Amino acid sequence: MPQITVDYSTSLTDAFDRQGFAVALHTMVVETAAAKIEACKSRFTAVDDVVVGAERAGHALVHVAVALLPGRSAEVKSALTSRTLELVRAHVKPVDGVTLHASAEVRDLEASYQKFED
Repeated sequence: MPQITVDYSTSLTDAFDRQGFAVALHTMVVETAAAKIEACKSRFTAVDDVVVGAERAGHALVHVAVALLPGRSAEVKSALTSRTLELVRAHVKPVDGVTLHASAEVRDLEASYQKFED
């Protein structure tokens, strides 16, 4: 915990500093939600096909999902969401002719969540 997944358009591969984003996001989650830095885990998935409205060209997306153990207030979750979007803006360079659609969500992990480390 936290488990972080980031979907992003392949058209952003060279424009998105994913490593810098992950480090900044982990630091921010620790500061905002009292998580432990060593518990923060991010994975990135490149998405080839993006359709916005009726258009396939000229759009790119970044969607960040942050899943935390239960117990954070709605205010903390809202702050995490807003700050996550600020970090997306800071770590994705503009691409000519492409509109970036960025979104983020923070949710609680289900009670069935388990993990192990070897």
